[in-house]
Amino acid sequence: MAILTEQEFVKVPGFIQRHYRELNQGGWPTFRRKVKNALLRLASVFLMLPALPAFFAMRLLRPWILIRISPLISSRLGHLAANIELYLCERDAGINVPARRHVDLCYFAYTPLANVQLANMLRRHLRIGPAWLLGAVYKLNRVFPGGSIHEVGNNTQHDRDVHNLLERMPPHLGFTPEEELRGKAGLQIIGIPADAEFICLTARDSAYLGAVFPGNFDYHNYRDVDIQNYVLAVEALAERGYYVVRMGAVVKAPIKSSHPKVIDYATNGMRTEFMDIYLGARCLFCISCGTGFDAIPLMFRRPIAYVNMLPVGYFFTFLKDTVGIFKKHWLVSERRWLSLREIFSRGVGFCMSSTGYEIQGVNVIENTPEEIRSLVIEMLERLKGTWQPWPDDDVLQRRFWEIYPIDARDSSQNRPLHGKIRARHGAQFLRDNLEWLV
Repeated sequence: MAILTEQEFVKVPGFIQRHYRELNQGGWPTFRRKVKNALLRLASVFLMLPALPAFFAMRLLRPWILIRISPLISSRLGHLAANIELYLCERDAGINVPARRHVDLCYFAYTPLANVQLANMLRRHLRIGPAWLLGAVYKLNRVFPGGSIHEVGNNTQHDRDVHNLLERMPPHLGFTPEEELRGKAGLQIIGIPADAEFICLTARDSAYLGAVFPGNFDYHNYRDVDIQNYVLAVEALAERGYYVVRMGAVVKAPIKSSHPKVIDYATNGMRTEFMDIYLGARCLFCISCGTGFDAIPLMFRRPIAYVNMLPVGYFFTFLKDTVGIFKKHWLVSERRWLSLREIFSRGVGFCMSSTGYEIQGVNVIENTPEEIRSLVIEMLERLKGTWQPWPDDDVLQRRFWEIYPIDARDSSQNRPLHGKIRARHGAQFLRDNLEWLV
């Protein structure tokens, strides 16, 4: 970059001076991002012009056919999968569906796409149009009065199955015969023999968001986990004859296990977007802490074992064959664990930012390797029909759900968070922590 003399610098316009200082201070990425955003805003204005005829046509046709438009949260895997599967379920159940003739049009509102394979599968079930056109029509519709009727609504913006539709309806997405052959071949390539049962493991850390999206996502750090705390659990599953596949697109560290049936698919160079979807759809169950990938097994009706789940109030209670445990809450000022009731009374039961826990003086502590192992073995034995409950297990479950706020609502949009309770809390944790239910 050319260096301006002091005499040259004072002659240039003020906005150039500001950006020049940014560049000299190592701010080229910031400057480039600002230019890109300015060009995108300018382009959006020009795109409004060809969108005007489409907008007026949509409004004029309303007496005969209602056209609704929905932007899809396409840059995040969880939203792209779960939100749209629930939209399809609600559509089939007649929920949030106009009683008149209508057409729903969708567009991928964000780039990059979280998963191209999933997007292609969704195109088989949705009318997906060009983002440059439908996005402009959507924005115009929000400017002019009377536009809310042309929006699909919360179906595509919410991942809570409050109507318990997932257990009543089969998956909407499926693989073509060619894709099925490709998936079976992919399993063998990564080391899973034909007809062998395998379990997916997804353990959130901050590496993915930091690598893919610019910006500060530290507020999500309360959800992070250490993959090494899962080694005891996955090796226990492997010793029982099951393959365990550690998922992830970008992760901080490989899992430290030498067991031949523990496959670190996230770091071994074999990962593909197609196999991400196929593995999630065909696993025996998924171990998750409540992060984006687990929406794939969810939409294909595969069971999920949650460990280190947070916030406690956002547990996926509506999923059949679900068991879970939460991170523990340490009250720093009194040097003790919070009980379940105190977690909610002290305002951290629905807390969705690291700062929120800090303000309340609470440290969230990961589950121990032994707690994780107990939970995943419980899940396995329940699925295989070999689970042996203790005499007091049902009493402890009832006590847990009597305290848990099953009637809670989303504070931002006043939507229910839970439907009929289908999940169970991990049995061994309740046995070992009776004081948690005081």
